[in-house]
Amino acid sequence: MENTSSDIRQLNEKIHQASAFVDLLNMELGKVIVGQRYMVERLLIGLLAQGHVLLEGVPGLAKTLSIKSLSSAINAKFSRIQFTPDLLPADVVGTMIYNQQKNEFVVRKGPIFANFILADEINRAPAKVQSALLEAMQERQITIGDNTFKLDDPFLVLATQNPIEQEGTYTLPEAQVDRFMLKVVIGYPTKEEERHIIRQNLNPEAATPIRAVIQPADIMDARKLVREVYMDEKIEKYIIDIVFATRNPEEYKLQKLKPLISYGGSPRASINLALAAKAYAFMKRRGYVIPEDVRNICFDVMRHRVGLTYEAEAENVTSENILSEILNAVEVP
Repeated sequence: MENTSSDIRQLNEKIHQASAFVDLLNMELGKVIVGQRYMVERLLIGLLAQGHVLLEGVPGLAKTLSIKSLSSAINAKFSRIQFTPDLLPADVVGTMIYNQQKNEFVVRKGPIFANFILADEINRAPAKVQSALLEAMQERQITIGDNTFKLDDPFLVLATQNPIEQEGTYTLPEAQVDRFMLKVVIGYPTKEEERHIIRQNLNPEAATPIRAVIQPADIMDARKLVREVYMDEKIEKYIIDIVFATRNPEEYKLQKLKPLISYGGSPRASINLALAAKAYAFMKRRGYVIPEDVRNICFDVMRHRVGLTYEAEAENVTSENILSEILNAVEVP
């Protein structure tokens, strides 16, 4: 046991030094993005834990600006794809084009070949396009004709969806929603932040451009360290209890939730909850996970993985309400 505690101490020191760039990134992004600390923090968790992020919020909340600024600060390649009902898979992944000089077909790569992909209003495109994006997200590779291409690392898909207009949108299938590590719901800025936003936009000369403070290779190194963050068996059990409570609420004295949940979190939920908690601990410059890390990240990892029944919708019960009940009922280690 003595050995383990000294190992954890060493790991803690190592991670405390290695995670210093998180503050650098936050400072750099703070030059352009006012408020939205929560969203930026979640983007970094997705980046460090190698997971994709689904952002939900009304237009004009700096979603595009945030990811664009983040890719500039990491010196990575950024690509934005506006999803529309007439979008084709080839518009996303690329296609084969006939070259007359060479008398052969050559591959023209699509915008998906970048480090950061902003899939804007993802629910506006039909299922065929969704499945092309799904292969990229899950397999981290693209097939064009007979050729398969590995995607660059780091590779992060940030999809946005607008919660208000549902005309002409395609609901994302559960299988695809499950591929997103986090679903982040973004709110409006405070009055003070909004005043700052107005001033910043009325005086564009004063804005300082974003510098690259770290390189993509630094992110790859940080990802390896994130997986080394120490997680005690008690924390693992806590994560499993939270996920199992969404599947069998009656085992946790939550019988009243049974008729409200149509399906609970998959094993992917447990994996992502553990990984995101490790990434959160890393960002807080700690070499070990505490229960608070799990609770902090729980809603973002789980809100899109708990299916609601018609009864829940009729009673205006949200997945957040269910998760709050579960977090209050499951014993904290």
